[in-house]
Amino acid sequence: MMTATLAPTVAAPQGSAQDFDFFVGRWTVRHRRLKERLKGCQDWEEFMGYSEMRKTLGGLGNVDDNLLEFPGGSYRAVTLRSFDPSSGQWSIWWLDGRAPGRLDVPVVGRFKDGVGSFYAEDELDGRAITVRFQWTLPTPERPRWEQAFSVDGGQTWESNWVMDFERAAAA
Repeated sequence: MMTATLAPTVAAPQGSAQDFDFFVGRWTVRHRRLKERLKGCQDWEEFMGYSEMRKTLGGLGNVDDNLLEFPGGSYRAVTLRSFDPSSGQWSIWWLDGRAPGRLDVPVVGRFKDGVGSFYAEDELDGRAITVRFQWTLPTPERPRWEQAFSVDGGQTWESNWVMDFERAAAA
């Protein structure tokens, strides 16, 4: 009698290079940001902005150019994302035009059940924090991004920046 030996089943990585396809194009952005972070602040500031995203790296990455119209003055920033097919995860970096020599620590994660969650260990004012970016799609034409910080390893979170996007009218 012959017996077959079955190879162990290895789960394919979740995630796809198409996860951010919903975001390709031009957007008007409504920003809402805490004035101070991790200080018990309840004062939010609101301002507008614009973003334009395009794919790069043959579809394994994308970049968006952002204009943020802060009450105290406008500035530009870039978001760079790359997808790793072997892990099924995205890495996301932020480059602030006000500090062009400093690339932020990447947040890393993936989409699951329509929500993209991305994390990093970083520092704020000399204090160790966990950073979370979260992407949701309340509607396809109005995605939302939210940033939150945790000082207790993710047990509790302070949401400190929300961006609501609306697809910009065609030029």
